[in-house]
Amino acid sequence: MPKTKFQNVVFTVIMAAIMVYGMIVYNVALNTGGVSNETFFLALHELPIMLPIAFILEFFVVEKLATRLAFSFMRPTDRPQWITYAVSTMIVCIMCPVMSLIATLLFKTPSFGTWVHTFGCNLPMALLWQLLYCGPLARLIFRTLFRKQLAAQSKEEPHT
Repeated sequence: MPKTKFQNVVFTVIMAAIMVYGMIVYNVALNTGGVSNETFFLALHELPIMLPIAFILEFFVVEKLATRLAFSFMRPTDRPQWITYAVSTMIVCIMCPVMSLIATLLFKTPSFGTWVHTFGCNLPMALLWQLLYCGPLARLIFRTLFRKQLAAQSKEEPHT
């Protein structure tokens, strides 16, 4: 997907924005007892706080670690989509407990039990949201934005 540092920044912003907003909506719905039109508005209040945190963690720490973990059981010769799924899964496995901890500290009465409960509720949703909706949507948006650059870059790459 991203081939340059700039493209990686843009992709990470897109992915983090979609992922964080979706997870905030989910947590607001859990806290208010359901989803209403107001849920989507309420989620916007936490977005300016959680999005930069998620971007910084993902861009500077988690992406590299998740890639290393994914390649501990994947091979570079495996199908690209399986590598994408493996890396995405590892990202969720790292980001979910960390972001749940941060959200617990910022928006809840902090305790170990509250963090474990928040993480336990968030993990299944985060994994499904990432693999089935957020990831494909973020990649579609990215490919649409960088269609010409990606096409030019793929022509420059030697085919093996």
